[in-house]
Amino acid sequence: MTTTPTTPTTPLSPHPPDSADSADSAGSAGPPSLIATLPGRHYTDPELFRQEQERIFESVWFCAVRGADLDKPGAFRTVRIGRESVVVTRNRAGEPRAFLNVCRHRGARLCLESAGEVRRSLQCPYHAWTYDLDGKLIAAPNLAQLTDVDRTQYGLRPVRLREWLGYVWLCLADEPPSFEETVIGAAVERLGDVAVIDRYGVAGLALGRRISYDVQANWKLIVENFMECYHCATIHPELTDVLPEFADGLAAQYYVGHGAAFGDDIKGFTVDGSAGFAPLDGIGAELDRRYYALTVKPTVFVNLVPDQVILHRMFPLGPDRTVVECDWLYAPEVVASGADLSGSVELFHRVNAQDFAACERTQPAMSSRAYRDGGVLVPSEHHIGAFHQWVREHISSVPKSVANSEPGSEPSSVPSSGACTSASP
Repeated sequence: MTTTPTTPTTPLSPHPPDSADSADSAGSAGPPSLIATLPGRHYTDPELFRQEQERIFESVWFCAVRGADLDKPGAFRTVRIGRESVVVTRNRAGEPRAFLNVCRHRGARLCLESAGEVRRSLQCPYHAWTYDLDGKLIAAPNLAQLTDVDRTQYGLRPVRLREWLGYVWLCLADEPPSFEETVIGAAVERLGDVAVIDRYGVAGLALGRRISYDVQANWKLIVENFMECYHCATIHPELTDVLPEFADGLAAQYYVGHGAAFGDDIKGFTVDGSAGFAPLDGIGAELDRRYYALTVKPTVFVNLVPDQVILHRMFPLGPDRTVVECDWLYAPEVVASGADLSGSVELFHRVNAQDFAACERTQPAMSSRAYRDGGVLVPSEHHIGAFHQWVREHISSVPKSVANSEPGSEPSSVPSSGACTSASP
Protein backbone atom coordinates (compact mmCIF):
# COMPACT_ATOMS: atom_id res chain seq x y z
CA MET A 1 0.00 0.00 0.00
CA THR A 2 1.25 3.47 -0.88
CA THR A 3 0.50 6.39 1.38
CA THR A 4 0.79 10.07 0.65
CA PRO A 5 2.48 12.13 3.34
CA THR A 6 0.27 14.67 5.03
CA THR A 7 1.53 18.23 4.93
CA PRO A 8 2.77 19.12 8.40
CA THR A 9 1.81 22.62 9.43
CA THR A 10 2.42 22.96 13.16
CA PRO A 11 6.07 22.98 14.23
CA LEU A 12 6.89 22.55 17.89
CA SER A 13 7.72 25.97 19.29
CA PRO A 14 11.37 26.75 19.95
CA HIS A 15 12.40 28.83 22.94
CA PRO A 16 15.49 30.99 22.42
CA PRO A 17 17.92 31.41 25.32
CA ASP A 18 17.05 33.61 28.30
CA SER A 19 18.61 37.04 28.31
CA ALA A 20 20.50 35.97 31.44
CA ASP A 21 22.32 33.41 29.30
CA SER A 22 22.90 35.66 26.30
CA ALA A 23 26.45 36.54 27.29
CA ASP A 24 27.13 32.83 27.68
CA SER A 25 25.76 31.76 24.30
CA ALA A 26 26.62 32.08 20.64
CA GLY A 27 24.45 33.70 18.05
CA SER A 28 22.52 36.11 20.32
CA ALA A 29 23.24 38.96 17.90
CA GLY A 30 23.22 36.80 14.79
CA PRO A 31 20.61 36.40 12.06
CA PRO A 32 17.10 35.29 13.08
CA SER A 33 17.53 32.03 11.17
CA LEU A 34 20.20 30.92 13.65
CA ILE A 35 19.55 30.55 17.37
CA ALA A 36 22.11 29.74 20.03
CA THR A 37 22.88 26.37 21.52
CA LEU A 38 24.07 25.81 25.06
CA PRO A 39 27.69 26.85 25.64
CA GLY A 40 30.32 24.13 25.47
CA ARG A 41 30.82 23.88 29.23
CA HIS A 42 27.27 22.50 29.60
CA TYR A 43 28.61 19.29 28.06
CA THR A 44 31.90 19.02 29.98
CA ASP A 45 31.72 20.77 33.36
CA PRO A 46 31.54 18.27 36.28
CA GLU A 47 29.79 20.85 38.45
CA LEU A 48 27.08 21.46 35.86
CA PHE A 49 26.64 17.69 35.53
CA ARG A 50 26.29 17.45 39.33
CA GLN A 51 23.56 20.09 39.15
CA GLU A 52 21.83 18.10 36.42
CA GLN A 53 22.01 14.98 38.59
CA GLU A 54 20.45 16.81 41.51
CA ARG A 55 17.99 19.08 39.74
CA ILE A 56 16.98 17.01 36.73
CA PHE A 57 17.52 13.26 37.14
CA GLU A 58 16.74 13.24 40.88
CA SER A 59 13.82 15.65 40.55
CA VAL A 60 11.75 14.50 37.56
CA TRP A 61 10.19 11.21 36.47
CA PHE A 62 12.86 8.76 35.29
CA CYS A 63 12.14 5.65 33.19
CA ALA A 64 14.00 3.02 35.20
CA VAL A 65 13.16 -0.57 34.24
CA ARG A 66 10.84 -2.59 32.06
CA GLY A 67 8.10 -4.10 34.21
CA ALA A 68 8.41 -7.52 32.54
CA ASP A 69 12.03 -7.71 33.72
CA LEU A 70 10.57 -8.09 37.23
CA ASP A 71 8.81 -11.34 36.40
CA LYS A 72 7.97 -12.56 39.92
CA PRO A 73 7.89 -11.43 43.56
CA GLY A 74 11.44 -10.91 44.79
CA ALA A 75 12.90 -10.31 41.34
CA PHE A 76 14.89 -7.08 41.49
CA ARG A 77 16.83 -4.64 39.37
CA THR A 78 19.11 -1.87 40.54
CA VAL A 79 19.36 1.38 38.67
CA ARG A 80 21.34 4.57 39.03
CA ILE A 81 19.28 7.74 39.04
CA GLY A 82 21.45 10.80 39.32
CA ARG A 83 23.75 10.12 42.26
CA GLU A 84 21.46 7.53 43.86
CA SER A 85 21.27 3.75 43.58
CA VAL A 86 17.70 2.47 43.61
CA VAL A 87 16.44 -1.10 43.94
CA VAL A 88 13.21 -2.00 42.15
CA THR A 89 11.39 -5.22 43.01
CA ARG A 90 7.94 -6.80 43.35
CA ASN A 91 6.31 -7.52 46.71
CA ARG A 92 4.60 -10.80 47.52
CA ALA A 93 1.40 -9.56 45.86
CA GLY A 94 3.33 -8.91 42.65
CA GLU A 95 3.14 -5.12 42.97
CA PRO A 96 6.19 -3.07 41.98
CA ARG A 97 8.09 -1.38 44.79
CA ALA A 98 11.19 0.80 44.77
CA PHE A 99 13.60 1.92 47.47
CA LEU A 100 16.86 3.75 47.85
CA ASN A 101 19.48 0.99 47.84
CA VAL A 102 20.80 1.90 51.29
CA CYS A 103 20.46 0.07 54.62
CA ARG A 104 18.90 2.29 57.30
CA HIS A 105 21.38 1.04 59.92
CA ARG A 106 24.81 2.19 58.82
CA GLY A 107 24.31 2.92 55.13
CA ALA A 108 25.66 -0.23 53.48
CA ARG A 109 24.39 -0.90 49.98
CA LEU A 110 21.83 -3.71 49.99
CA CYS A 111 22.03 -4.98 46.43
CA LEU A 112 25.35 -5.19 44.65
CA GLU A 113 24.23 -6.82 41.40
CA SER A 114 22.36 -5.15 38.57
CA ALA A 115 19.67 -7.86 38.66
CA GLY A 116 18.75 -10.88 40.74
CA GLU A 117 16.09 -12.57 42.84
CA VAL A 118 15.38 -12.97 46.56
CA ARG A 119 12.70 -15.16 48.11
CA ARG A 120 10.94 -13.03 50.70
CA SER A 121 13.19 -10.26 51.94
CA LEU A 122 16.17 -8.00 51.34
CA GLN A 123 19.00 -8.40 53.84
CA CYS A 124 21.94 -6.09 54.36
CA PRO A 125 25.19 -8.08 53.94
CA TYR A 126 26.91 -6.00 56.65
CA HIS A 127 24.85 -6.25 59.88
CA ALA A 128 21.95 -8.40 58.59
CA TRP A 129 19.20 -5.81 58.96
CA THR A 130 16.39 -7.41 57.01
CA TYR A 131 13.46 -5.82 55.18
CA ASP A 132 10.35 -7.31 53.62
CA LEU A 133 9.51 -6.59 49.98
CA ASP A 134 7.39 -3.61 51.02
CA GLY A 135 10.44 -2.10 52.71
CA LYS A 136 9.48 -2.69 56.36
CA LEU A 137 12.24 -3.62 58.80
CA ILE A 138 11.40 -7.17 59.92
CA ALA A 139 14.57 -8.49 61.54
CA ALA A 140 17.97 -7.50 62.85
CA PRO A 141 20.36 -8.89 65.47
CA ASN A 142 18.84 -8.16 68.92
CA LEU A 143 15.99 -6.17 67.37
CA ALA A 144 13.42 -7.78 69.70
CA GLN A 145 15.15 -6.09 72.62
CA LEU A 146 14.78 -2.65 71.02
CA THR A 147 11.11 -2.19 71.88
CA ASP A 148 11.11 1.52 71.06
CA VAL A 149 12.09 1.03 67.39
CA ASP A 150 9.28 1.63 64.90
CA ARG A 151 9.91 -0.96 62.20
CA THR A 152 8.02 0.99 59.56
CA GLN A 153 9.78 4.25 60.34
CA TYR A 154 13.16 2.54 60.03
CA GLY A 155 12.24 0.68 56.87
CA LEU A 156 13.82 1.33 53.51
CA ARG A 157 13.32 4.74 51.97
CA PRO A 158 10.59 4.33 49.36
CA VAL A 159 10.68 6.04 45.98
CA ARG A 160 7.56 7.20 44.17
CA LEU A 161 6.56 4.97 41.30
CA ARG A 162 4.28 4.97 38.28
CA GLU A 163 3.85 2.51 35.41
CA TRP A 164 3.37 3.54 31.79
CA LEU A 165 4.09 1.83 28.47
CA GLY A 166 5.07 -1.30 30.40
CA TYR A 167 7.94 0.48 32.18
CA VAL A 168 8.44 1.51 35.80
CA TRP A 169 8.99 5.26 36.14
CA LEU A 170 10.45 6.67 39.36
CA CYS A 171 10.82 10.06 40.96
CA LEU A 172 13.12 10.81 43.91
CA ALA A 173 11.58 14.20 44.65
CA ASP A 174 9.48 14.79 47.76
CA GLU A 175 7.01 16.64 45.57
CA PRO A 176 7.14 15.03 42.12
CA PRO A 177 5.99 16.97 39.09
CA SER A 178 2.72 15.87 37.55
CA PHE A 179 3.23 12.57 35.72
CA GLU A 180 0.31 13.35 33.45
CA GLU A 181 1.72 16.73 32.47
CA THR A 182 5.43 15.97 32.20
CA VAL A 183 5.49 12.36 30.94
CA ILE A 184 2.17 11.54 29.30
CA GLY A 185 2.01 15.18 28.26
CA ALA A 186 5.09 14.66 26.07
CA ALA A 187 3.05 12.26 23.94
CA VAL A 188 0.24 14.80 23.71
CA GLU A 189 2.65 17.59 22.76
CA ARG A 190 4.26 15.52 20.03
CA LEU A 191 1.37 13.37 18.73
CA GLY A 192 -1.56 15.69 19.45
CA ASP A 193 -3.41 13.06 21.49
CA VAL A 194 -2.25 10.38 23.92
CA ALA A 195 -4.74 8.03 22.24
CA VAL A 196 -2.27 7.72 19.35
CA ILE A 197 0.41 6.03 21.44
CA ASP A 198 -2.23 3.98 23.25
CA ARG A 199 -3.13 2.35 19.94
CA TYR A 200 0.27 0.66 19.80
CA GLY A 201 -0.47 -1.23 23.03
CA VAL A 202 3.12 -0.82 24.18
CA ALA A 203 2.58 -2.27 27.65
CA GLY A 204 1.40 -5.55 26.15
CA LEU A 205 4.31 -6.00 23.74
CA ALA A 206 7.14 -8.48 24.26
CA LEU A 207 10.87 -7.76 24.33
CA GLY A 208 12.46 -9.09 21.15
CA ARG A 209 15.95 -7.66 21.55
CA ARG A 210 17.84 -5.38 23.92
CA ILE A 211 21.18 -3.77 23.12
CA SER A 212 23.16 -1.63 25.52
CA TYR A 213 25.47 1.09 24.16
CA ASP A 214 28.20 2.73 26.24
CA VAL A 215 28.48 6.14 24.59
CA GLN A 216 31.41 8.42 25.37
CA ALA A 217 29.36 11.59 25.07
CA ASN A 218 27.21 13.91 27.14
CA TRP A 219 23.57 12.88 27.41
CA LYS A 220 22.34 16.19 25.93
CA LEU A 221 24.26 15.61 22.70
CA ILE A 222 22.35 12.34 22.33
CA VAL A 223 18.99 14.02 22.98
CA GLU A 224 19.74 16.79 20.49
CA ASN A 225 20.77 14.25 17.88
CA PHE A 226 17.56 12.28 18.29
CA MET A 227 15.40 15.40 18.00
CA GLU A 228 16.67 16.52 14.60
CA CYS A 229 17.20 15.02 11.16
CA TYR A 230 19.43 17.70 9.65
CA HIS A 231 22.14 15.02 9.78
CA CYS A 232 20.05 12.18 8.35
CA ALA A 233 21.04 12.51 4.70
CA THR A 234 24.71 12.58 5.73
CA ILE A 235 24.99 9.62 8.08
CA HIS A 236 21.80 7.50 7.80
CA PRO A 237 21.63 5.99 4.28
CA GLU A 238 19.53 3.01 5.37
CA LEU A 239 17.05 5.13 7.32
CA THR A 240 16.56 7.66 4.53
CA ASP A 241 15.97 4.81 2.06
CA VAL A 242 13.06 3.67 4.23
CA LEU A 243 11.87 7.19 5.16
CA PRO A 244 12.78 9.38 2.14
CA GLU A 245 11.45 12.62 3.59
CA PHE A 246 14.16 12.45 6.28
CA ALA A 247 16.70 13.21 3.55
CA ASP A 248 15.18 16.72 3.42
CA GLY A 249 16.41 17.38 6.96
CA LEU A 250 13.14 17.75 8.87
CA ALA A 251 12.68 15.24 11.69
CA ALA A 252 9.25 13.80 12.46
CA GLN A 253 9.54 15.50 15.86
CA TYR A 254 9.66 18.93 14.25
CA TYR A 255 5.89 18.84 13.73
CA VAL A 256 2.95 18.03 15.94
CA GLY A 257 1.11 14.88 14.90
CA HIS A 258 3.23 14.12 11.83
CA GLY A 259 4.45 10.65 10.97
CA ALA A 260 7.13 10.20 8.34
CA ALA A 261 5.83 8.06 5.46
CA PHE A 262 7.58 4.95 4.20
CA GLY A 263 8.92 5.16 0.66
CA ASP A 264 6.58 3.92 -2.06
CA ASP A 265 8.69 0.82 -2.75
CA ILE A 266 9.35 0.04 0.93
CA LYS A 267 7.55 -2.98 2.35
CA GLY A 268 8.57 -2.73 6.00
CA PHE A 269 10.70 -0.99 8.63
CA THR A 270 13.73 -3.20 8.00
CA VAL A 271 17.34 -2.62 7.04
CA ASP A 272 16.68 -3.40 3.36
CA GLY A 273 13.05 -2.28 3.19
CA SER A 274 11.77 -5.84 2.95
CA ALA A 275 8.55 -6.90 4.64
CA GLY A 276 8.46 -6.91 8.42
CA PHE A 277 5.61 -8.32 10.50
CA ALA A 278 1.86 -7.79 10.58
CA PRO A 279 0.79 -4.43 12.01
CA LEU A 280 0.14 -4.37 15.73
CA ASP A 281 -3.48 -4.59 16.83
CA GLY A 282 -4.95 -1.11 16.84
CA ILE A 283 -2.89 0.21 13.95
CA GLY A 284 -5.30 1.47 11.34
CA ALA A 285 -4.65 2.83 7.88
CA GLU A 286 -3.79 6.31 9.16
CA LEU A 287 -0.87 4.92 11.24
CA ASP A 288 0.22 2.21 8.83
CA ARG A 289 3.45 2.76 6.90
CA ARG A 290 4.43 5.69 9.08
CA TYR A 291 7.14 6.39 11.63
CA TYR A 292 6.47 8.54 14.70
CA ALA A 293 9.03 9.56 17.30
CA LEU A 294 8.87 11.43 20.57
CA THR A 295 11.23 12.48 23.33
CA VAL A 296 10.14 12.21 26.95
CA LYS A 297 12.55 14.47 28.79
CA PRO A 298 15.08 13.93 30.06
CA THR A 299 16.16 10.46 28.94
CA VAL A 300 13.57 8.52 26.91
CA PHE A 301 13.04 8.19 23.15
CA VAL A 302 10.04 6.32 21.76
CA ASN A 303 9.89 5.21 18.11
CA LEU A 304 6.57 3.95 16.75
CA VAL A 305 6.21 1.94 13.54
CA PRO A 306 3.36 -0.36 12.52
CA ASP A 307 4.88 -3.68 13.61
CA GLN A 308 7.14 -2.67 16.50
CA VAL A 309 8.05 -0.08 19.09
CA ILE A 310 11.67 0.86 19.77
CA LEU A 311 12.32 2.50 23.13
CA HIS A 312 15.59 4.03 24.30
CA ARG A 313 16.43 4.73 27.94
CA MET A 314 19.52 6.78 28.78
CA PHE A 315 21.54 6.52 31.98
CA PRO A 316 23.94 9.49 32.25
CA LEU A 317 27.02 8.38 34.21
CA GLY A 318 29.25 11.41 33.76
CA PRO A 319 29.58 14.62 31.76
CA ASP A 320 31.13 12.59 28.92
CA ARG A 321 29.60 9.12 29.38
CA THR A 322 26.05 7.84 28.84
CA VAL A 323 24.77 4.27 28.76
CA VAL A 324 21.81 3.83 26.40
CA GLU A 325 19.59 0.74 26.58
CA CYS A 326 17.51 0.16 23.46
CA ASP A 327 14.53 -2.24 23.52
CA TRP A 328 12.86 -3.62 20.41
CA LEU A 329 9.26 -4.56 21.28
CA TYR A 330 6.98 -6.76 19.16
CA ALA A 331 3.63 -8.49 19.37
CA PRO A 332 4.00 -11.40 21.84
CA GLU A 333 3.15 -13.95 19.18
CA VAL A 334 5.99 -12.70 16.97
CA VAL A 335 8.56 -13.18 19.73
CA ALA A 336 7.06 -16.50 20.87
CA SER A 337 7.20 -17.87 17.32
CA GLY A 338 10.97 -17.49 17.16
CA ALA A 339 10.66 -15.32 14.06
CA ASP A 340 13.86 -13.88 12.63
CA LEU A 341 14.06 -10.32 13.98
CA SER A 342 17.48 -9.52 12.55
CA GLY A 343 16.39 -7.42 9.57
CA SER A 344 14.04 -5.45 11.78
CA VAL A 345 16.56 -4.91 14.58
CA GLU A 346 19.46 -4.16 12.27
CA LEU A 347 17.91 -0.99 10.83
CA PHE A 348 17.74 0.92 14.08
CA HIS A 349 20.89 -0.71 15.44
CA ARG A 350 22.74 0.89 12.53
CA VAL A 351 20.98 4.19 13.19
CA ASN A 352 22.03 3.99 16.84
CA ALA A 353 25.66 3.18 15.98
CA GLN A 354 25.79 6.01 13.44
CA ASP A 355 24.23 8.51 15.84
CA PHE A 356 26.39 7.56 18.80
CA ALA A 357 29.55 7.70 16.72
CA ALA A 358 28.58 11.24 15.66
CA CYS A 359 28.01 12.23 19.30
CA GLU A 360 31.39 10.79 20.28
CA ARG A 361 33.04 12.78 17.49
CA THR A 362 31.36 15.92 18.81
CA GLN A 363 32.13 15.48 22.52
CA PRO A 364 35.85 16.43 22.40
CA ALA A 365 35.02 19.74 20.69
CA MET A 366 32.76 20.77 23.58
CA SER A 367 35.90 21.73 25.53
CA SER A 368 37.47 23.61 22.62
CA ARG A 369 37.76 27.38 22.75
CA ALA A 370 36.02 27.32 19.37
CA TYR A 371 32.87 26.10 21.12
CA ARG A 372 33.26 28.09 24.33
CA ASP A 373 30.16 30.15 23.54
CA GLY A 374 28.36 27.25 21.86
CA GLY A 375 27.12 26.81 18.33
CA VAL A 376 23.91 27.54 16.46
CA LEU A 377 20.67 25.82 15.46
CA VAL A 378 19.43 26.14 11.89
CA PRO A 379 15.64 26.48 11.35
CA SER A 380 15.04 22.73 11.09
CA GLU A 381 16.67 22.42 14.53
CA HIS A 382 14.98 25.36 16.24
CA HIS A 383 12.71 23.09 18.29
CA ILE A 384 15.86 21.90 20.13
CA GLY A 385 15.92 25.36 21.67
CA ALA A 386 12.91 24.34 23.81
CA PHE A 387 14.96 21.46 25.22
CA HIS A 388 17.86 23.79 26.02
CA GLN A 389 15.50 26.16 27.79
CA TRP A 390 14.07 23.24 29.79
CA VAL A 391 17.59 22.30 30.93
CA ARG A 392 18.37 25.89 31.92
CA GLU A 393 15.18 26.20 33.93
CA HIS A 394 15.81 22.98 35.82
CA ILE A 395 19.42 23.56 36.76
CA SER A 396 18.47 26.99 38.12
CA SER A 397 15.72 25.48 40.33
CA VAL A 398 15.95 24.35 43.95
CA PRO A 399 15.34 20.59 44.20
CA LYS A 400 13.39 18.75 46.89
CA SER A 401 14.74 15.21 47.01
CA VAL A 402 13.46 12.20 48.87
CA ALA A 403 17.09 11.42 49.58
CA ASN A 404 17.09 14.32 52.06
CA SER A 405 13.79 13.42 53.74
CA GLU A 406 13.51 12.85 57.46
CA PRO A 407 12.65 9.41 58.87
CA GLY A 408 8.94 8.77 58.73
CA SER A 409 8.29 11.04 55.76
CA GLU A 410 5.45 10.13 53.41
CA PRO A 411 6.08 6.77 51.70
CA SER A 412 6.37 6.65 48.00
CA SER A 413 6.75 3.93 45.51
CA VAL A 414 11.21 2.81 41.83
CA PRO A 415 19.17 -0.03 36.35
CA SER A 416 22.98 1.02 39.15
CA SER A 417 25.24 -1.66 39.92
CA GLY A 418 23.82 -3.17 42.76
CA ALA A 419 23.54 -8.80 44.98
CA CYS A 420 20.77 -8.71 47.44
CA THR A 421 20.84 -11.26 50.22
CA SER A 422 17.64 -13.05 51.10
CA ALA A 423 17.09 -13.96 54.73
CA SER A 424 14.40 -16.47 53.82
CA PRO A 425 15.17 -20.18 54.07
